[in-house]
Amino acid sequence: MTFTQSSQSSQPKVSNGMVAVNGQKQTFWVPEIASYFVAGGAAGAASRTVVSPLERLKIIQQVQPRTSDGQYKGVWRSLVRMWEEEGFKGFMRGNGINCLRIVPYSAVQFTTYEQLKKWFTAYGSKELDTPKRLASGALAGITSVCATYPLDLVRSRLSIATASIPLQTEQALPSSSVMTTSGAKQALASAYHTSSSSLNQTALKRAELTVVGMTLKVMREEGGVPGLYRGLVTTAVGVAPYVGINFATYEALRGVVTPPGKNNIVRKLACGALAGSISQTLTYPFDVLRRKMQVTGMAHGGLGYHYNGAFDALRSIIRTEGFRGLYRGLWPNLLKVAPSIATSFFTYELVKDLLVAP
Repeated sequence: MTFTQSSQSSQPKVSNGMVAVNGQKQTFWVPEIASYFVAGGAAGAASRTVVSPLERLKIIQQVQPRTSDGQYKGVWRSLVRMWEEEGFKGFMRGNGINCLRIVPYSAVQFTTYEQLKKWFTAYGSKELDTPKRLASGALAGITSVCATYPLDLVRSRLSIATASIPLQTEQALPSSSVMTTSGAKQALASAYHTSSSSLNQTALKRAELTVVGMTLKVMREEGGVPGLYRGLVTTAVGVAPYVGINFATYEALRGVVTPPGKNNIVRKLACGALAGSISQTLTYPFDVLRRKMQVTGMAHGGLGYHYNGAFDALRSIIRTEGFRGLYRGLWPNLLKVAPSIATSFFTYELVKDLLVAP
């Protein structure tokens, strides 16, 4: 299909996969979009694998009950504990599903961002300013979240399913947000400890610690397919400003840190590290709410809380832990953000340049 336009218009004309801007034809989806997609997927997989132990620790610290004993406290001590209890598999727990999610997530995000930049600037006929970068990044973030959210939820469940998080008690949280201790114990007993069929229960637990098993468990116990989208709105609200700030900050820093003649690897990595740290710190409370909403259905598993929506979760966290509770796990998150975002942007640009090289 061809969209006609007057000879004086600067708007793009699409025809047979090509874009005509001011009389000049440009490629619309080949090979540029393919290079964006492949490079984005490679960037996501590389960045998340590098920081997998810290990613899992962040999730555990975000969702663990606020008890005096048994918590994962301190980055180094928690990593050592994770190694002692589960070994190298503990460090990589959930990374398979994370990479399975992050490859399409990152691919969609980078591709959407690049295309939205072109759309907002009418394919180069308008200036690409900071508001346009922020809008492009925000919309790209929402698009990628909606496309891959069930995988993110399952990854979160797998990350904490084997962690030795202590059972929450009734006194630790308001009665409106927790299960009773006896109820939790009864649920645990019925789910995991039956003296007559311990072998079957062990096999069931192992099956649930797989991507397919956990997905089926969520659908079976939490309302079918809608259960896989628990916390989607909260996630989208948090991801939009994060991705927007991340992309806009990175491109702004590139203009300052990597001027012509000083475009080396260290400077590129520094830009990504700074951009990721700034954007994560500003939007971190949304990430905490997202994790809380994703695992609230696991209350019978010992986490001991249940929320009726994002606002209920926000009120409960502030009431029981103060505003500090909205930044639980921030330190290990910042430790992972620097190498993660730096690796992501660097890998993306490297792979993209290789794919489109003449």
